Formats: sequence, structure tokens, C-alpha cells
Amino acid sequence: MPTLDLLKTEQGPRIAFLEKPDVNAIAETLVAFANTEGGTIVFGLREGGEVAPKQIDSKVLDKALRDADTACNPPVVIGNWEESETEKGTVYTLRVPRSIELHAMSDGRVLIRSGSKNRPLGGQEILKLASAKNTGDFESEHVASATMDDFSNKIITEYLAKRAERTKRPYNGKVTDLMKEIGALDNQGRATVSGILLFSEYPQQWLPQSSVVFAKFVGKTPRGENGLAGYTRREELTGPLPRLIENAWNLIWSEMAVGAVVKGLEREDTTEYPQFAVREAIVNAICHRDYRLKGRRIEIRMYSDRLEVISPGGLPGFITVENIVDEHFSRNPRVVNGLFQWGYIEELGLGIDRMMEVMQQAGHKPPYFDARPYSFAVSLYNEREKPKAPEWARNTNHRQARALQYIRDHGSITNREYRSLCQGVSAETLRLDLADMVEQGILLKVGSKKGTYYILK
Repeated sequence: MPTLDLLKTEQGPRIAFLEKPDVNAIAETLVAFANTEGGTIVFGLREGGEVAPKQIDSKVLDKALRDADTACNPPVVIGNWEESETEKGTVYTLRVPRSIELHAMSDGRVLIRSGSKNRPLGGQEILKLASAKNTGDFESEHVASATMDDFSNKIITEYLAKRAERTKRPYNGKVTDLMKEIGALDNQGRATVSGILLFSEYPQQWLPQSSVVFAKFVGKTPRGENGLAGYTRREELTGPLPRLIENAWNLIWSEMAVGAVVKGLEREDTTEYPQFAVREAIVNAICHRDYRLKGRRIEIRMYSDRLEVISPGGLPGFITVENIVDEHFSRNPRVVNGLFQWGYIEELGLGIDRMMEVMQQAGHKPPYFDARPYSFAVSLYNEREKPKAPEWARNTNHRQARALQYIRDHGSITNREYRSLCQGVSAETLRLDLADMVEQGILLKVGSKKGTYYILK
């Protein structure tokens, strides 16, 4: 048990005193140290450096550290605490290393260590810190024994063609130079993680965690009868990321219910889930998953009432469920850029907005997001909400309903415009229709004689 002369030490940029193991204070200090230069937390000392009269229970400290870990996004990598002796009693110390990632609290706050305090950052400060953090480090690491010879010429050719469509100009330089420029090769010509993921025929040889598992379940839970697995189909998808996206989509499409509605004289197919929403959920999982996590793969689970896409790794940086629509931050920017050039991402930063929009247009509930420290799941529900008739529609006839829709579209309606909407109906009937809606308090009559028009009250 080491002895520390902590009574002569003051709190500062690299050291913090916590009198008791308060979960929120621990989490804030972990995030602040990890986002700056690292530091040491001393448990059992008051702010002024005096040993707290009440000794800390080591079991309580262990639990508080575990709880604090779940409040950090992503979790901060720390070692074990050490029990240390001071002149006045026993304290506990915990070393927090500087992190290459941007860490935030579960509520989205980003903190840094400033002097002896943990200071929250504003919007521009967060972006500045994010740009200074090399959060894409893992995707740029070289893969042992892998070189450009492990890339597929067919896949590279496909990428170049798609890239030329996106940029409106073909690439005429050396392919090796381009591979280095986009981060698929490092400066020594070694294949990187992003290069293997995008251009190798079988990235799972080096990164087995990069595959996708699909399962179709009978009901709303993964459990079947008599304790058996409840799935009717299970597939493991392998290959480079572009192939994973296409194969996952094709698999879901083959299992998706397709209905039909008739509009006018034409039959229109309606899918169980909007195509864009499904593809966006797949693309987001593949782009933003944490490829460092070796024990887990992306899972796609198809239940009777919903489709779940589960991605290993929590939300990156300062992104939370609350700000996911407005803020954008990528754990794997090279992978994102590669798939953008390939055409799998329509416009950077607008996918979640569009996903929510198409779900609403199809009459579905909004996507449900479940963010946890080591996973992120998107659930798309297939139940369509029945459109609710407006209150006024219950007390109007079909002609009046047409008039009201016209007013909603144009702002007002005149007697002449109403007659043109309902040709073949007597002018007196239409006048009584409008008068009835005025009497019900639905419309407001404005003007008189030939200048009369009606608006919604």
C-alpha cells in the first residue's frame, strides 16, 4: 500500500479530490480528464485537501465507478483504483488516461478539466475539441500483414466509377495514391482497417466482428416454444461494407410483407417498412459501429411488429438520443466518406431526419432509438396509424369537405369558386352549405355581396 504525501498537493488540471464516491461527480471528472490531459482522482479528500472524517467503503466505491462508467458516452477506459496511505488516513486513487476519443455525459454535456474545475463546453468549443481528437484512429490503424494486394480490383473499379458519378469527374491518377489519400493505405503502403472493410473481398479474415447477423422471428420476442429459439430464418452476412449493405437490404426485402393500394386506376405496392428508412438504419449501423469491439457483430432482428438494427458501440462523441437529429459526429469518418462516394449515403448529415420523415409519411410511428454504453439500436415499427378525420369532417357533407380542403390549400373560398368545385349542384344548395358552416362556427364570412368570401374561423 503506497504512501502519498497528498496533504501537500492541491487540486488542479491533473488532480481532483472527491470526498465521497458520488456517481455524477465521478462521471463528470472521468469525462473532463479523458477529454484533456488525463489526471488522478483521489477519493476521501475534501476540496481543501483534508482527509474526510468518514472512510470510504471499497465496495461502495466499486459500485459507484461502475455506475459512473455507464453515464459516460463512450465509456472512459480506466484501470483499478489503488488504496493509498496519507499522514491522516487511507484514501483511494484512480488514474484516468487521456483519451483519443471525445467523451460526453449521457445527457450530452461535454466537459474538460480547466484549472481545478470540470468545465462544460459550448457548441463551437465542442466542435473545436472534436476536430482536435483523432477519433477515427482505429479505422486508420494498419492491419497486420495486409497490403493493397488484399484489395479486390473489381471492388476498386466499382468504387472509382461510383466516385466519378458523385464528383462528376473521373480519377486519372495512380490508384495507390488515391488509396493513401482516402486512408485505405497508410503512408507505408500498408492496408488500414477502413481499407480492408471497404475494398477486401473478405474483411472478416482480419476483422471477424465486421459481419452482420440476420434473424427473422415468428412473434414479438426472440423466444420460441419450449425454450427453443424463436427464429424461422438466420443468416450471417460477410463481405466488404458495400456488399453487406446490399445483401442485408435484399434479405430484409425478401422477408418483408408487401401490400397494395389502388389510387385511381393504378395499383401501387406498399412495403411493410419504407425502403429509405430500412436502408438508412443499415447504413448507419455499418458506418458508425465501433469496430474495436471484437466480440459483437451488427444484428438485424425482424419481429412480427418491428425491425431492429443493433450496432455494437454506444453513440459517438457528444451525440445523444435527444440531439441525434440536430448534431452530427462520426466515429469512422473514412468509412463514411467511402460509402458516401459509393452512393450509399445520399447527403451527409440528413439521414436521420429523412428516416423520421418517411416513417411519418407512411403512417408509422417515428423510429425508436435505444442508446446504451456499448450498443445502439434503431427500431422501426410496422403498425400504421389510421388517419384521424378532422373534427369538422364529422359534421359536414362531402361538398362541404371539399370546400374546407380548398380553403386549407388556398386560404379562402368565394361562392364562384365553390360553384366551380361542385358543378351540377344548384347555387342555392351551395349557398346553404356555406351558411351552415358559418352557423356551426367552422367558417367566418368576410365582406358582403359580390365581395363575400369565407375563411376558417
